[in-house]
Amino acid sequence: MRYSVKQLTKLSGVSVRTLHWYDQIGLLKPDFYAVNGYRYYAEKDLLLLQQILFFKELGFPLKEIQKLLSMDGFDQIKALQAHKVFLGSEIERKNKLLETIDKTILHLRGTEKMTDKELYYGFDSDRQKEYEQYLVKSYGHEAEQLLVESKKRTAKWDKDEWDDVKNKGDALHKDLAVMIDQDLKPSSPEVQKLIHAHYELQNRFYDLTKEVYIGLTKLYAEHPDFRKFFDVYHPDMIEFIGEAMRFYAEQNL
Repeated sequence: MRYSVKQLTKLSGVSVRTLHWYDQIGLLKPDFYAVNGYRYYAEKDLLLLQQILFFKELGFPLKEIQKLLSMDGFDQIKALQAHKVFLGSEIERKNKLLETIDKTILHLRGTEKMTDKELYYGFDSDRQKEYEQYLVKSYGHEAEQLLVESKKRTAKWDKDEWDDVKNKGDALHKDLAVMIDQDLKPSSPEVQKLIHAHYELQNRFYDLTKEVYIGLTKLYAEHPDFRKFFDVYHPDMIEFIGEAMRFYAEQNL
């Protein structure tokens, strides 16, 4: 059986635009093209798309996924077994977080007492430490100073302030994704207005210089967790926002 782009989109949840992009970069080619140019996919292509989605879930950038899938001797079963191990550990961690939520609700209701340590059971402190080590290793003393400044500022934040930053960032990235689909240039006034809002949002954590703001684009592009974050909004987001941020920094900072 073969599947059209529309059918594959419905099955996988991957957008038509993304499937076209994967075809364009050679990551996922259709089984064949009809005379009218329509793309059709076979079962082997569906399995390949599943692998791509698993690797994306693990934080791999598209270029790395492409290299892995094109390697001689790539074994789908071994890859799936590796995915299973990772996802099992993630399920375990998230179950711990669910347990913490339930205990905290009971604690707030006064029906169960929690220790201070139990409040943070299940949070991935190791991952946060890894981010910080990556920053310091890549950007040296300046990054270390920024992390100290960020911790000082956010230590005073309450839930409302954290939610405000998260919600504004989410809305901003969704608006940028719309502009990408509208084929606007990163340097266009509409995009730059959003990038100014992005700059102001990041500036709440620490004082951003021109060099640091440009440096953020390198961090976004190099660290797989950030690429995974931006890919949720649009497959072209990481390159688009990086170019827009560099233009903004050169023009305004």
